[in-house]
Amino acid sequence: MPHDELNIITLVSVGAHPTSGRARRAEQDARAVELGLRLGGDRLQVLHAGNPREEALRAYLGMGLAEIAVLEQPAQADALPALAEYLAEAGAQLVLTGSQAETGEGSGMLPFLLAERLGWPLVVGLAEVEKVENGVAQVLQALPRGQRRRLRVRLPFLASVDNAAPAARQSAFGPARRGTLEACDVEVVEDTLLAEARLQPARPRPKRLKVIKAKTGAERMKAATAKASGGGGKVLKDLSPAEGAEAIFKLLMEEGVLR
Repeated sequence: MPHDELNIITLVSVGAHPTSGRARRAEQDARAVELGLRLGGDRLQVLHAGNPREEALRAYLGMGLAEIAVLEQPAQADALPALAEYLAEAGAQLVLTGSQAETGEGSGMLPFLLAERLGWPLVVGLAEVEKVENGVAQVLQALPRGQRRRLRVRLPFLASVDNAAPAARQSAFGPARRGTLEACDVEVVEDTLLAEARLQPARPRPKRLKVIKAKTGAERMKAATAKASGGGGKVLKDLSPAEGAEAIFKLLMEEGVLR
């Protein structure tokens, strides 16, 4: 099946600038739109659950879209039921999302919950869709240290993209103003978990690996692409529980996990 015959839907959200907090298109969602445009062209459908009057959504229209379908609902509503119902009725074969929202909960759970509800397979870290034949897609999945893994997955399926996907094209002002945000009425389901939760800024996790200080570009490239080596480790045998705990504590202190 040619790419331009696939029924592709990309889910988008409202992002936030990391410094100013100003509303904008989400970086990973924009990469998902870019990948969808390369695969489906004008046939690509883009879907958002939220406020149809959100001006930040026009940045996606500026990528060359004629319209964005918006499932109109308040910010505190649960987007999962509305999205699942829409995708099932639309006959989607490939659904693309970002891996994590830049605003709101930002838990990164939506792709997993949506795939579970639809009963579809989920591909995490999609970098490229190479071909689709006989209802089976051959894709590249991004792995750490720039590695790639080739997978074969049966349609329909859902895939989340991250920074390994192609960079999004620039948003043009003219198409952004000419495109339309088409509001759709859906049943509003209250998100009880979000209503009871208390949101707070995420804190960076402690680094478990030592920082490699390289002077030249070649050394930095080698350090970034080299696989982890176990040459500096130790094999501990016949230790008492106290000695084993002391060895683990010492390693955690050296790696900066504990302070």
